[in-house]
Amino acid sequence: MKKACISVLLMWFMFNVFSQQDPILMTINNVPITKSEFERIFYKNNRDSVHDEKAINEYLELFINFKLKVMEAKNLGFDTLPNFKQELQSYRKQLSEPYFVDKETEEKLLKEAYERKKWRIRTSHILIKVGENASPADTLAAYNKAIEIKKRIDKGEDFAKLAKEFSEDDASKINGGDIGYLTVFTTVLPYENAAYKLKVGEVSNPVRSQYGYHIIKVTDRKENPGDVKVAHIMVLVPRDAKDEDVLKAESKINDIYQKLQQGEDFAKLAIEYSDDKASGKRGGDLPWFGTGRMVPEFESVAFETKIGEYSKPFRTAFGYHIIKKHDVRPLQPFENEKNELLNKIAKDPRAQQSKGILIEKLKKEYGYTFNQKHLDEIIKYIDTTLYTGNFNMPANIKLNKPIFTLKDSIYTQAKFVDFLANYKNKQKDAINNETAKMLARQLYKEWENHQIVAYEDARLEQKYPSFAHLLQEYHDGILLFDLTDKMVWSKAIKDTSGLKEFYEKNKHNYMWGERAEIYLISYENDKCKEQFIKAVTNNKKQLSIEDILNNINKKTICLTKKDIKLFSKGDSPAVDKLAFNADKSQNTKFNIDTEKKLIFYLNKILPPQPKQLNEAKGIITADYQSYLEKEWIQELRNKYKVTVNYDVLKLVK
Repeated sequence: MKKACISVLLMWFMFNVFSQQDPILMTINNVPITKSEFERIFYKNNRDSVHDEKAINEYLELFINFKLKVMEAKNLGFDTLPNFKQELQSYRKQLSEPYFVDKETEEKLLKEAYERKKWRIRTSHILIKVGENASPADTLAAYNKAIEIKKRIDKGEDFAKLAKEFSEDDASKINGGDIGYLTVFTTVLPYENAAYKLKVGEVSNPVRSQYGYHIIKVTDRKENPGDVKVAHIMVLVPRDAKDEDVLKAESKINDIYQKLQQGEDFAKLAIEYSDDKASGKRGGDLPWFGTGRMVPEFESVAFETKIGEYSKPFRTAFGYHIIKKHDVRPLQPFENEKNELLNKIAKDPRAQQSKGILIEKLKKEYGYTFNQKHLDEIIKYIDTTLYTGNFNMPANIKLNKPIFTLKDSIYTQAKFVDFLANYKNKQKDAINNETAKMLARQLYKEWENHQIVAYEDARLEQKYPSFAHLLQEYHDGILLFDLTDKMVWSKAIKDTSGLKEFYEKNKHNYMWGERAEIYLISYENDKCKEQFIKAVTNNKKQLSIEDILNNINKKTICLTKKDIKLFSKGDSPAVDKLAFNADKSQNTKFNIDTEKKLIFYLNKILPPQPKQLNEAKGIITADYQSYLEKEWIQELRNKYKVTVNYDVLKLVK
């Protein structure tokens, strides 16, 4: 009967163990730790190991130690310290970034960027400036001006001539609007988008960017050769240089060019003559660069010059240059370029496309609703105080109406007004109430998007278990590091008395083997060497080495004691042969290095003895740290009750 009851109880227990989706593997002071948590960390740290019973049991002990340290850190309040919270928040921000990108859009942008990078496009433009937050009237005026110029181009007027007359880009208008070659990421995104849609010879309609309206003409299109590595010698010509200064600079660069033709070294001439001191001290070397990174004239010569050759002198806005081309780095295959392109996309306005699509998906997921009327009730009170950070709604207006909602969260008028009250614009342009209202609507979209992202951010741990697990690992890892540093690493370094006591108890573990005390003696000439050999060989009176040297140096100082050193076996082949040779028949007291005129004299062999603390402090400190950790872990095991369910452990494979 008893046996039957035990069988029933065992069956009940096993049913409960195996039926749990995530059974409890262990408890530490009644805090449960699941099988899945152990497995996740075990597999992560033992990817290439055989997952046998022995490996699992060994790792279990390490896992228990890890959990004990983390629990102790929490009980000591380490997770409440400002530095801990700040570090964890920084990690969380990095880990969360991939969750705020629409992968499909990102992949599309990535491939588009790579395709664009394959080409260099030369463009000219006519710029009509207008600020980003300009009034509607000013914006329209700039647009109309750009349209009129475009009409004249369409009728056949010369683009370069119109650029010189109307463009407000002072740097390019003198060149008829030419800004050289561009490729992906080398100019503002609206300009880049328009340029890549045009064929050679075509002119765009006005394109809006943060600088104003651009009329763009593509004048050339060629395959991108990649990046180039060059050195240059520059003779500076200031923008306000007088004619005679320009002639002096031209004469100087021509003299340098003549020296090059006569065979003088480019790097030496750059060091001596280049006015670009930063590159000059490196022999003129510049970092690798590609399309759109240098002024057009410099870039053009850099790409056209052959590898190993140098250019003729040429002029840019900075002065005169001679370029020597070192190398070319062709565009790499897509997989090699992918990571760099992703990093650039993340820092580029095109990333907002991906974020915008993600926000639209989140709106659908969380049942977004919007009340235009309630937003308009705020907008009608907006005036120019918005720009100065002094905006306030009238005191009698109630602000409890919702502007938008997400699932269980309501975003009221009051929340948006608080945001506006803290806004301060840096723009200095003339403004009025209407432009302030336009700005407020733009700010609303930014605020709304921020709130939607924040809503999603607050739910990442619930929504994505892998994110929660990784963040927990960072959380525990920081606690583990901080407490271990306090209890072991820093303690071992600061606790000098404890380290000394540990050394005294364990000094027999840090032994020198036999060591040879060697006199290093230099000699002036062969006569001195022969005198030394004779004196040592015929030393019947057993004179000390000091006496031997003094006797030889009585008339003329020709032997100099350079040093006395202790050598262990393996430190020096010359000493090994002298002091540690297995052939005892070679009972020699010295070796001579004739090339260095140096005598190795064996004074005595020291027996094995403990190393002094300062002679092995590094390894002794490391051992002391191991000792402290072992003692600490034992204290923790005595302090906390650990209970392991070994039946659940057997399920780990």
